[in-house]
Amino acid sequence: MASEQLRVLITNDDGYQARGIRALATAIAGRGHDVQVVAPLDDQSGVGTARAGWVDRPIATRSEDANGITYIGIGGTPALAVTLARLGAFGKPPDLVVSGINHGYNFGVILHSGTVGAALTAATQGLSGLAVSIGAEDPQYLESAAEVGAELLGWLSEEPAGTVLNVNVPDRPLSELRGVRSARLAPYNPNRLVAGLAPTGEPMVALRTPDPAEDLDTDESLLAAGHITVTPIVGIQEVPDDAAAQYLVRWWAGAKR
Repeated sequence: MASEQLRVLITNDDGYQARGIRALATAIAGRGHDVQVVAPLDDQSGVGTARAGWVDRPIATRSEDANGITYIGIGGTPALAVTLARLGAFGKPPDLVVSGINHGYNFGVILHSGTVGAALTAATQGLSGLAVSIGAEDPQYLESAAEVGAELLGWLSEEPAGTVLNVNVPDRPLSELRGVRSARLAPYNPNRLVAGLAPTGEPMVALRTPDPAEDLDTDESLLAAGHITVTPIVGIQEVPDDAAAQYLVRWWAGAKR
């Protein structure tokens, strides 16, 4: 299937007009794939897999064409974009989902990432997903991450449905990258979040960039060293452990007496 034309849904959480999604769509279309771009109308960073308020209501859309590609913006989240496309709201459903290029890394505990959330949503709906991020809020080398994402489609298309990859690329020319590494997710770093007060006196949370973790095989450390990182991930799964249920069974037996 790697050599066949794929119908690829491309989404993101930075908005359908973001430079990252435009670079990614151009690279994937350039490899002969049928791209379908559906993404939020505006920035939806940090929404995870949310799809709040989407049932039984009309969803605002807007579209524009650029370089032969139609970019559709929706009044909703990246996960909603995946769901709508999977249901055929914009034509033939996709074969794969690619999310990005996110402006800024998605390393470590990525529970809240809208970029990664779109790829995980694809997996719950029987599709494989790829999340691509680059290490800058104002990236200068989007073509590097775009080429990495486009290349990985060949591998992803051959894997079982539901496969999800989280990929991060330093904001450097391809020739200046140090290579590719399989990476563990960096552990949660509480020092990255700082609580404070806004000038108005209201509470606010700020993010700061911590020093790379000492674990040299984590995505955070490898990215700091200039590597492309690739991390297979999974979403919610049950744990084969009935201890909690058995605890309640014993309680229930006593409560019925």
